[in-house]
Amino acid sequence: MKTLLEGYARFREGYWQQHKELFSTLARDGQAPPAMVIACSDSRVPPEAIFDCAPGEIFVVRNVGALVPPYAPDTGNHGTSAALEFAVTSLEVRTILVLGHSLCGGIRALMKGPGAGHGDFIESWMKIANVARQRVCDSPEVGDFNAQCFACEHEAIRVSLANLLTFPWIAERVKDGRLTLTGRHFCVETGTLDEVEPG
Repeated sequence: MKTLLEGYARFREGYWQQHKELFSTLARDGQAPPAMVIACSDSRVPPEAIFDCAPGEIFVVRNVGALVPPYAPDTGNHGTSAALEFAVTSLEVRTILVLGHSLCGGIRALMKGPGAGHGDFIESWMKIANVARQRVCDSPEVGDFNAQCFACEHEAIRVSLANLLTFPWIAERVKDGRLTLTGRHFCVETGTLDEVEPG
């Protein structure tokens, strides 16, 4: 906690002072970010830093593995789906970017397979990307475990892009050109950002 509060003190003295007019404008006029980024919760992959964005420029949702579940309008808890609904139907973002990354712990847990001791929630959540795991396992040319995880990181982005289109209000906007979907993979080791084409 001490480290966080010290960071806040630096924020107030530095960043806040430099950008307080922007914060004032955002408080007065509200937000209108042109893009939404769905990113992993991993502390090494901060979207605002990677894309060098100021406050108000991107609407971000983060979860384990940067996954998008399929459309399922039921009484369950759907944090990612709720964020999507708000970004698309209220904020009217024009781009949704799914940001996967190297060394993803969620993907490594998925590749280890069911029953590998992933606690109460991770294994169930990562089942969203089971088809990504299967594609990699069915591919004989993929090498060792690390190479399989790297391939699965890309396939999981493709799964999320496909799942986005199961949301009717996303599919409608993509069809008429109001919304663009894209995938990117960030390499923590090298800082490179590669496009991931849909499957």
